[in-house]
Amino acid sequence: MAGLRMQIGFVLSTALLSLSLPGLPMGSGWAQTQSNSEEITPRFPNNPPPPGNNTLPPDRQFQDRIRPQKDYRVTALQEDYTGALWVGSWLGLTRIDPNKGHILARVGLPNYTIGALAQDKVGRIWVGTYNGLVRVDPRSNEMTAQNFTLPSNRILSLLIDRRGYLWVGTDRGLALISPDRGLLMTTVQHLPGVSANAMTLDRDGQLWVATLQGIARVDTASGKVIGRVGEIPGGMAQTITTNPQDGTLWVGTPNSLLVIDPNTREILRSVTVMRGRNVTAIGFAEDTSVWVGTANGLWKLRAETGAVLGQIPDLPSSRVLSLSPDTGNKLWVGTSEGLAWVSLTTGKIRPHFAFVRSGPTTF
Repeated sequence: MAGLRMQIGFVLSTALLSLSLPGLPMGSGWAQTQSNSEEITPRFPNNPPPPGNNTLPPDRQFQDRIRPQKDYRVTALQEDYTGALWVGSWLGLTRIDPNKGHILARVGLPNYTIGALAQDKVGRIWVGTYNGLVRVDPRSNEMTAQNFTLPSNRILSLLIDRRGYLWVGTDRGLALISPDRGLLMTTVQHLPGVSANAMTLDRDGQLWVATLQGIARVDTASGKVIGRVGEIPGGMAQTITTNPQDGTLWVGTPNSLLVIDPNTREILRSVTVMRGRNVTAIGFAEDTSVWVGTANGLWKLRAETGAVLGQIPDLPSSRVLSLSPDTGNKLWVGTSEGLAWVSLTTGKIRPHFAFVRSGPTTF
């Protein structure tokens, strides 16, 4: 109730805003009360969202439409500033203690089909669903705002840039939002490949986006596309992350794992052991190794050489969708059939029984 009292006008659409809250700036997706401190905001063209078209590949559209009554896929994992782990699944949003596995909170949302999670500079959790964008206050575990002024309400990826602004990747392009004010600052109208499947920042703070036609570099200051790598094995980029050691981009495609130089846009190598594999998730560990999730298993590789350090069996499903390394001294793995963890000290692998199709209720 405290979260509701702080929202003077809790708004479900920009149409309602324009009718009932004429004092709110155009482009805002919600009304809220904030401190009186001034914020220096870059200027962007307030472009309308690009025209809609059917951009998801046919097999993805089919898979997403036809699913069992209860879908246990875990699509997004986000560690917060307290060390807790937020689990985004197609059953909703849950906050757990990653050390003991206890459920700390379940958050009610307008839509339980979650595609992405992100934490902003002040610790709020942003939830991208297939029906729009939601903000959650971790202090109350309550939804405090939602926004539908986007190129599409089908959100696939979220990222906070160095300035603290929120980039929202949808199946029809990108949008940039001010997290505090809820203002739509700009949209990227001509993103090559259209669908923003995943995002990462390079060492210069510029945005790289995995799309249906390779990867594109977006200038975070202007919102313009300033480079791309289009000719990649597999054509489509499904996941992307930055190696914290050397700044290279690691890109997963339907049949390869690529290492790319962000400055020259050159493909430095295709990781041999991943050739022919459908790479769906990538996460770098604190020991400089890299975890690679595929449609048929999870692998641990030496980043420098691509050598296999191990393969993880006995997951709820061999199809890996999300990773959270080094969280509660574990690797957390989201699969198409639920959540599991791997102990980094003993190597023990266990499902979290609150997120799998059947099993006891204990951790």
